[in-house]
Amino acid sequence: MPEHALKEWAVVIDALLAGDMTVVLRKGGIGEKRFEVPHERFFLFPTHLHQRPDLVRLEARERFAAPLARREEPDQVRLDAWCEVHAAHPVRDPDALAALAPFHILSDDYAAERLRWRRTQPLWALVLRASRVIPPPVIAVGPEHGGCVSWVALPEGVTPDGAVPALGDEDFARVADAVEAVLAAATPRAE
Repeated sequence: MPEHALKEWAVVIDALLAGDMTVVLRKGGIGEKRFEVPHERFFLFPTHLHQRPDLVRLEARERFAAPLARREEPDQVRLDAWCEVHAAHPVRDPDALAALAPFHILSDDYAAERLRWRRTQPLWALVLRASRVIPPPVIAVGPEHGGCVSWVALPEGVTPDGAVPALGDEDFARVADAVEAVLAAATPRAE
């Protein structure tokens, strides 16, 4: 069975692998009606399309300047990141989104813009346990990897043979618990 990859900005992947980020905010690509999470474990497929320095926080612009500087899509990509979904939270409320700010690198304005786009669909906050794949598989980028879609299938034989978590067990558990707590506190209660 082939592995799959979630297409994500290269700067986001670097932040996940550095342990600076644990929450990825997704709403799906233009070519999709809605975002779904059909896989519990997957690679992250780096893309430079649409990523811009002004869409991430200032400290991330400085720390991750190299992936942000790139605009062209390469002919080959390294699949450095393997992720496991710890939790997937539908976010519809601006207060809940604001509470997630410490756990991602997107600018507040851009995160809010993602929330407003396709208002009938939630913005998904994926709590990901990211690991660095050693050695990372390198694959040729083909037409099957293009387009504004979230998920792509990978060639047969691409596996995460060795993976080292970006955060240790205790650190990840602490962050995951903090995400749950801020979302619980920010979510409006039904009366």
